[in-house]
Amino acid sequence: MAEQKTKGKKSKTKRQKNLARGNAIAGYLFISPLIIGFLLFLAYPLAQSFYMSFCKVSPVAGQGFEFVWSGLTHYKYIFTVDPDYTRLLLAELQKMALYVPSILIFSFFMSLLLNQEFKGRTFVRAVYFLPVILSSGVMVGLETNNSLLSGMQDLIKEDTNGTSITATLESILLQGENGNSFFELIIRVVDEVYNIAISSGIQIIIFLSGLQTISPSMYEAAKIEGCTGWESFWKITFPMISSLILVNIIYTIVDFFTKSDSEFMEMINKTLLTDFNYGRVSAMSWVYFAIIIVILGIVSLIISKRVYYYD
Repeated sequence: MAEQKTKGKKSKTKRQKNLARGNAIAGYLFISPLIIGFLLFLAYPLAQSFYMSFCKVSPVAGQGFEFVWSGLTHYKYIFTVDPDYTRLLLAELQKMALYVPSILIFSFFMSLLLNQEFKGRTFVRAVYFLPVILSSGVMVGLETNNSLLSGMQDLIKEDTNGTSITATLESILLQGENGNSFFELIIRVVDEVYNIAISSGIQIIIFLSGLQTISPSMYEAAKIEGCTGWESFWKITFPMISSLILVNIIYTIVDFFTKSDSEFMEMINKTLLTDFNYGRVSAMSWVYFAIIIVILGIVSLIISKRVYYYD
């Protein structure tokens, strides 16, 4: 009898190992196109860019580029001589600290609303997926070059004589000495609500897909046990969706830092296209890349410890 139990345990352990090995192989096969594409098309340009950050790069007619080793010259320049690099980098980090939580809170709140049962839910979901379309290159170009929109903005300014409700509320809320920093933060978020909305489409879809995987029976059992809606949210919804919070945080940080319309990215593009200083641009980009990697590592380390994983 004991021998049969031992054999049963061994066979069960073997099946579990085979299943884990099969899942691992399937995972590697799934990401293999990305790995192959990175090795074929990105590995060498990245290595060359890193080497360029330590060199003075000069174009040579008919021969490509000439590399002359200069050590840490470019890195010293951007941190000690360049008046804009550090300032714009810090401003970008501060903006990220404001944008990322705002986008996550907004997208999570909207996904909770869109997951409810109501008439016209499909239409409303389609409307809230429009930010993904609006944030595409074509729509951004139409938005920035739209003479009708700019004309309407000028007309509104003329009609309001330079005043607005938000400006009046801002002046009232910022009077006095206490709580000014909090109200300034709220006002900044409200002023950026359009940008927050058009940056939340993917996050809403991810959260919504996660919410739909939660079994309704869990909420029914909790309701039978006397749990309120608030308790069900913190005991069921939030833990079950926590893994997707980590995914959305990483996606939002990467999406924010890779936007080409920020002042920081415009400065890098200007250095490349106007000054043709390839070595300095490489140094700027690698410092920026290293900071992004550090931020992602810290955030992943902190958040992953509080993520609830379930089978």
